[in-house]
Amino acid sequence: MSNTSPQTPPSPGSAGEVFRIFLRLGLTSFGGPIAHLAYFREEFVRLRGWLDDAHFAQLLSVCQFLPGPASSQMCFAIGLFRGGWAGALAAFVAFTLPSALLMFGFALIAPHVGQGVGTAAVHGLKLVAVVVVAHGLLGMIRQLAPDAPRVLIAAGAAVLIVSTGSAWAQLGAIALGAMLGWCFCRQVNAPLSAAFPVRYGRRGGVAFLLVFLAGLAGALMWPAADAPTAAALAAAFYKAGALVFGGGHVVLSLLQPAVVDTGWVHPDTFLAGYGAAQAMPGPMFSLAAFVGAEVPVGWPAAASATLALLAVFLPGILLLLAVLPLWEHLARRRWATRGIAGINAAVVGLLIAAFYTPVWTEGVHGVADFVIALIGFALLTTRRVSALWIVSWCVAASIVARLLS
Repeated sequence: MSNTSPQTPPSPGSAGEVFRIFLRLGLTSFGGPIAHLAYFREEFVRLRGWLDDAHFAQLLSVCQFLPGPASSQMCFAIGLFRGGWAGALAAFVAFTLPSALLMFGFALIAPHVGQGVGTAAVHGLKLVAVVVVAHGLLGMIRQLAPDAPRVLIAAGAAVLIVSTGSAWAQLGAIALGAMLGWCFCRQVNAPLSAAFPVRYGRRGGVAFLLVFLAGLAGALMWPAADAPTAAALAAAFYKAGALVFGGGHVVLSLLQPAVVDTGWVHPDTFLAGYGAAQAMPGPMFSLAAFVGAEVPVGWPAAASATLALLAVFLPGILLLLAVLPLWEHLARRRWATRGIAGINAAVVGLLIAAFYTPVWTEGVHGVADFVIALIGFALLTTRRVSALWIVSWCVAASIVARLLS
């Protein structure tokens, strides 16, 4: 892979152009973040030439290096490179809006789902969560815990979280993973780096970092409350968005203590929303629109859904803006890549704990549920079928099982 000159910016484009292209992607990009990245490369490297392979690969490295939704961070950055700040906003809104509206619509109809077939369909969505999280967990173990030190970090994180059941244990697991990674993941190499054509310098990057840290400090210090408020909702989603290393599946483990364990959202409702998110195009973080609409903060459902969406996406975007002008310097530091390797291994442990509870404990209630989930997992892993087929199978099989019982 050849590096092109970082001083050559892409041709400027309009925010309208960026919006149209990303809206089409937001409507058609099924398959999760890995599929999104493939769509982006096809669209913006091969077909349109907005980025070359060197810069696309480095942008992907940045977004994998940082917490937050990688595909949404990449879409924001590509819009920024192409159309400035207006282009960045247009790309983010266009890519996120379709799935956010679909998840908000599901939140409106979910309370009206009756007994019998309706309940069985919702339970089928919980089985979708079992299948998809198990598949994502398998892939993350292979990618993020490929050797003995990282397997041990992941196992330790899982034991810590399951045994304590504390939201602070998740933060401790991530911090401990960073320290252990720095000590023991010495075989991880620092990536090659390339500068990005951003229109602000390192001072701007530092300013964005300070805003991110101020938001994280406020979210961490905000007192937990049994009765949800708008501020508590924003704090919970900001904290989740700031600590989601490893992709959209991990948001499940971070949101569960904040909205399920506190009683804000029923576990069945939470898992049904997570299962429905698998069938949507665009970023899986749009689950926030569903959960935000379900949390009774005293606001209209549309307002609380919007607040949750903004809060969960904001920290990843702020960190991306902080790192873009600093990446060339940071990416050459081996200590940084070793620490991130340890964090990613700890994230695998977080997902193992989340898979056990609530995904497995709330989704699989008997032999029939186990068989439905096992067949769905086999379809996803061996046949590599679309997530839409997995949703269709789990929902239909759950309805049939209910009618036959």
